[in-house]
Amino acid sequence: MTTTEIIWRVALSFIGLFLLTRMMGRKEISQMTFFNFVSAISIGSITANLAVNANLSVRNGVIALVLWTAFTLLIAFIDIKSKRARKFTTGEPIIVIKEGRIMEDALRSTQLEIDALRTLLRQKNIFTLKDVQFAIFETSGQLSVMKYESNQPVTKKDLNILPKNNIYPLATEIITDGKINTNNLQRLGKNKDWLYLQLQNMGIKDIDQIFYAEVLPNGSLYIDKKDDTLTN
Repeated sequence: MTTTEIIWRVALSFIGLFLLTRMMGRKEISQMTFFNFVSAISIGSITANLAVNANLSVRNGVIALVLWTAFTLLIAFIDIKSKRARKFTTGEPIIVIKEGRIMEDALRSTQLEIDALRTLLRQKNIFTLKDVQFAIFETSGQLSVMKYESNQPVTKKDLNILPKNNIYPLATEIITDGKINTNNLQRLGKNKDWLYLQLQNMGIKDIDQIFYAEVLPNGSLYIDKKDDTLTN
């Protein structure tokens, strides 16, 4: 492949990619779903091959690029016209926290584990599940959160009542899916005896009943029971 052909291919690929991405609109970036993500990677891969792969003719490369973009635009058009089709191609937002409770079935269906959920909450400046009234896992992979109105950000006064040996001035996970995080307990200056006593005072006899638990900045315990142990 000559230098002139390389320049021609790269210029054609650049112009084609620019025009096609403009046609697809801003949704590819602003509201990227799994399909949008795969589509963008595929178009980028086709364009790269068109630019440097001598085994791929310019004609075939352009045809592949145009057809893939056309299919992407067709799916986008169907999504706009049909809500039922949109549910199939894009999926639906899923409530993962409702009235302060973790929806375990929703976590499993989205393959979202508790640590990833807590990471998404921290990105929203929320450091304890107790503050959350509703959390919705969007089709873009982002988390939308509605906090309880009564919950305010942690103040210096709140931090002053933390145990002196607590190196984390934030909510600290101590139980996940019925398993105790002994390292975090030690960091808090607590032990299993303290934990079992707190659970006993709350009427919880078996630690397997607990899906998630954390020690709040004020030293109290927040507990989310497993769905199959809930009682009215």
